[in-house]
Amino acid sequence: MGELHAAALRNDPRVAEGKRLLLAALAERQSLLQGIKPPQDALKRDYAEALKSFSDLRGGATFYPYLASGFGSGPFVELGDGSVKYDFITGIGVHYFGHGHPDLVEASLDAALDSTLMQGNLQQSARSHELFRLLVDGANRHGAKMRHCFLTSSGAMANENALKLIFQKRHPAVRILAFEGCFMGRSLALSQITDKAAYRQGLPANLQVDYLPFFDAKDPKGSTSRALAVLEKYLKRYPQNHAAMCFELVQGEGGYYPGHRDFFEALMRRLKQEGISIFVDEIQTFGRMPELFAFQHFGLDEYVDVVTLGKMTQACATLVREEYKPGPGLISQTFTASTGAIAAACVIVKSLIEEGYLGEKGKIQRLHHRMTDKLKDIAKRHPGLVEGPYGLGAMIAFTPLGGDAEKVKRFLILLFEKGVIAFSAGASPARARFLMPMGAVEEKHIDEVMALTEAALLAIAEEDKGGKGVSSS
Repeated sequence: MGELHAAALRNDPRVAEGKRLLLAALAERQSLLQGIKPPQDALKRDYAEALKSFSDLRGGATFYPYLASGFGSGPFVELGDGSVKYDFITGIGVHYFGHGHPDLVEASLDAALDSTLMQGNLQQSARSHELFRLLVDGANRHGAKMRHCFLTSSGAMANENALKLIFQKRHPAVRILAFEGCFMGRSLALSQITDKAAYRQGLPANLQVDYLPFFDAKDPKGSTSRALAVLEKYLKRYPQNHAAMCFELVQGEGGYYPGHRDFFEALMRRLKQEGISIFVDEIQTFGRMPELFAFQHFGLDEYVDVVTLGKMTQACATLVREEYKPGPGLISQTFTASTGAIAAACVIVKSLIEEGYLGEKGKIQRLHHRMTDKLKDIAKRHPGLVEGPYGLGAMIAFTPLGGDAEKVKRFLILLFEKGVIAFSAGASPARARFLMPMGAVEEKHIDEVMALTEAALLAIAEEDKGGKGVSSS
């Protein structure tokens, strides 16, 4: 029997021993990093200078004074000043397995031995084939009919590819439907769909977008009727002119507002009658619900034509039904993703499916309830300090201090100083949000993060009363 050189290299005892030693060194060093730490005095000056230089080179300061050292342990990340913080925003959803997860490190070591560090449309490896199969099979777990998969290196590009496939399929229709408050990305095309004027200021208009009101949990039937009425208005005004409607099933950047199956189904059924494509953007929701995909969680498998995913998978993807198979040349790019990202994606997706994350009793729901119960307890003990919580699964938000944007920013900065990284979402009201490192977090971590969250909230509230506040050390 023949043997590939690739297999022989991977099975070489020296390679196995090298990986064992590296992983052992990682585990030993990570055992020393298991909690929050303040900055080291000896590193503060150089770190401040590096931050200043970095901000100048990038054309603006970062939201937080954050430059990682390159090392972390589970939910903890080390910064260049020697401080250690809880990472509960995970790069806005990228570091789903936390920092330095041994399975991902091992996958990256294996990928580093491949002949190419980057894969592209012209040259892909068996790793891409494995990921394609995992994603397509995962999408079809409950009856969806995804047939093809296209990898890319960013969520924005996955959405761009989705739009190209849809416009080609629905030609000559040129308009897009979307929800008010949606976020689709910041590329030239996607900035036209994202419902935030600041993201397209000074940019040329290149898409025609019509917006529908999103689901209102306080008025489910009324909001469904209103959305359908607005849809009918646009269908009448622009007959046969809409190619697709973009669905965020949980509005992410907009404030972690979940929709409802009945609301989505009513719209999707009407859209299907008009031959309008159903495009579900799962760049942020994939892998964070009790089901692998949010459309599966809401029971919408039969309606979805195109779905995108990314962030926590490292390599991003566009999945489509058979009839959306592109014509020659429509989908082609130099880089589809790095070999390391593709290897990591395979590990992550298999882990989600096989290791107890999914389902109503899975890890995602268990830790969701742990954190939301803690937030509800804070709200009960301190009326007016917290509203919510909101979101689903690993996507959790709350409205602090009445939702005033300036107060929310002060709260987030203070929380960062105390050792927890979160971020904002939404406007009017502004919210604070968490994206838990689900592959690394435990109940004890959530408990400590929530205690620090409460302390930061109380400190800001006290400051606003004219008091001295609580120390941020």
